[in-house]
Amino acid sequence: MTTSASEPLSPTPRTTVKRGSNRSVAEREDLFALLDDALIAHVGVDVGDHPVVLPVAIAVDRDGPDDGGTLYIHGSVAARWLTRADSTTVCVTVTELDGLVTARSAFHHSMNYRSAVIVGDARVVGEAEEKQRALDLTVDHMVPGRAATLRPSTRKELAATSVLAVPLREASMKRRAEGPVDEESDVAAGVWGGVIPIRRVAGEPVSGADSHDRVPDDVLARAAALGSQA
Repeated sequence: MTTSASEPLSPTPRTTVKRGSNRSVAEREDLFALLDDALIAHVGVDVGDHPVVLPVAIAVDRDGPDDGGTLYIHGSVAARWLTRADSTTVCVTVTELDGLVTARSAFHHSMNYRSAVIVGDARVVGEAEEKQRALDLTVDHMVPGRAATLRPSTRKELAATSVLAVPLREASMKRRAEGPVDEESDVAAGVWGGVIPIRRVAGEPVSGADSHDRVPDDVLARAAALGSQA
């Protein structure tokens, strides 16, 4: 079965939001928007004697071969967690922090955020063309358009790199984007409440000590786009 882009998120009980369902997000386009924004995800894998949760770079292919599209995670062929994840169920989480919510009581302090949980049966990508596409997407996720400016990966580099693919069919997403929710008596007491907005902002690109060319347009454009989020 192939999941269409219009199918709501959380199609199974294990990805259905139960607590705080008022913050649940139902549209797949919102998930894709979050994945487009996020630069880091965390993948949870059972490696046998204990679970591990690791930060990873990601890329997304909406039209990928997996149900609902494909989330790609890359790592070393020597990584124990990646080889153990093959043909097992993994959990990938993505969180973007948008604000610190300062309320009139400790109990009501909170954060504004966008977060997603993706659960699926992972597979190690074996086909060379798909692996190269996944790696190009990962580079372009960092700096759009950059993969086309680079030399092709060597066979040695491809052999040293593994790519894990996770289907995007089963996912849940939550979002908070509001001010403090306080008791009326606390508001009446006159204590300040509000939000400290949080934004990720890029600085000016810094050339490497051995760089012999001007900063390329793709890098400048990416830095400007991130800088404009201020």
